[in-house]
Amino acid sequence: MIRRMKRNSFFGRDDLLGQLASLFDKRTASLVTCRGRRRIGKSTLVKEFARRSDARFIKLEGLRPEPGMTNADQLAFFATKLASQTGCSKTVPEDWYSAFVRLDSVISDRGKTVVLLDEISWMAFDDKTFPSVLKNAWDDLFKAHPRLVLVACGSVSSWIRDNIVASKAFVGRRSLDVVVPELPLKDCVKFWGNRAGRVDPREIIDVLSVTGGVPRYLEEINPRLSAAENIRRLCYMPNSVLRTDFDDMFNDVITRKQKYVARVLKTFVDGPKSGAEAAQSMGVEKCGDINDAIQVLQEAGFVAEECSVNPETGTELRERRFRLKDNYSRFYLKFIERNKTVIDAGAFSLASLDELDGIDAVLGLAFENLVVNNYRDLLPLLHLDGALVVSAGPFRRAGTKSRGGAGSGCQVDLLIQTRRALCFVEVKRKKEIGREVIEEVDRKVRAVKRPEGVSARTALVYDGRLSPVAAADGYFDAIVPFRRLLGL
Repeated sequence: MIRRMKRNSFFGRDDLLGQLASLFDKRTASLVTCRGRRRIGKSTLVKEFARRSDARFIKLEGLRPEPGMTNADQLAFFATKLASQTGCSKTVPEDWYSAFVRLDSVISDRGKTVVLLDEISWMAFDDKTFPSVLKNAWDDLFKAHPRLVLVACGSVSSWIRDNIVASKAFVGRRSLDVVVPELPLKDCVKFWGNRAGRVDPREIIDVLSVTGGVPRYLEEINPRLSAAENIRRLCYMPNSVLRTDFDDMFNDVITRKQKYVARVLKTFVDGPKSGAEAAQSMGVEKCGDINDAIQVLQEAGFVAEECSVNPETGTELRERRFRLKDNYSRFYLKFIERNKTVIDAGAFSLASLDELDGIDAVLGLAFENLVVNNYRDLLPLLHLDGALVVSAGPFRRAGTKSRGGAGSGCQVDLLIQTRRALCFVEVKRKKEIGREVIEEVDRKVRAVKRPEGVSARTALVYDGRLSPVAAADGYFDAIVPFRRLLGL
């Protein structure tokens, strides 16, 4: 098992911390939901919020469901955790309302209190009445404490959405819904410490192509080692973090039809697809099950929708397409899953990423993900920070024989749409980038018929050596070396 680095590893999240801190400016209790991908740092965020607010922090969490586990087991664990932090009774409550009454009895109005109900779907897994009991406990007990922030948190985002966020029972009761994203690139770089400025950006990009901006994975980086050695230790040693986490993560966040949802996820590994295309690749008819699985994957943080607005009409696209946004999942499914037996035997050898068959295509998609997932940080560099963005994401359209020239098929790595402009962003990772990139982007610009009054702007985000001819041509409105997004 890799030794965890002993260093401060809480970086960024200032916007989310600010939103949470403002809740104590109110004179009433606050009910908060907190959602996001497993390992993304939800619990750590809430704990840091309590620390910075000088608030008492009580963390109560559900037990991971196992065969034979009952509601009584969850209640017993709740009582034990509460007793260990407050000194109250360890006796097992009769039901969840009784458990919440006990929690209410230890909340003081003399100071600030943050209560975290972590992995809340696990608490509720054997009691269908749990959401309604929580609602009643909020109305009867918790909302009477003016200096209380109660956070319902979990990796099963679909459960929180269905039972709290979108539930009519909780209308008017929630103060904030926090969705925790991956860390911005500039915060990811901080895990390399003061060595970041001495490390070739390609090394950082290679690691982020495997980990994404997931704090738990980045904590395991040893800044003294090369990218290849970090990846070997993270992925290709028995019981290493990224060798084992996919199965744990997938089983934890996908509560129904895990195998079916996993099949749907795998259809996106080699590129974006619509629901119909995913069904076709699985050899099944398109049905509600596919759409339900995609929604679960979206809520769990695995996939994201591409451009939602047709750039030619300004209306919603008829057929939505989805991309695998989670870099770790793609790397796992392509290069770890099929080697599990060899890895577990301690016999897998990796000296360089170049040894992995098909790695160039995967790293290309991963690099594009890093840019698209962080497009908001790109806006100031494109002179779009003051514009209202109506849609942003990859845009793909198949060509037809009848369309010819303008309006023919095209594929834009990142299309940022505002009311007055379409910004075509080319994302390129290549050792040598020549003038051909200009011709490539110009074809895409001409393939999209813009509405009247809408301008076309062009940008290049790249890693590699850019030809002086391409740089000096003047075609691109913005040229951004990827290292600027890294803050290097």
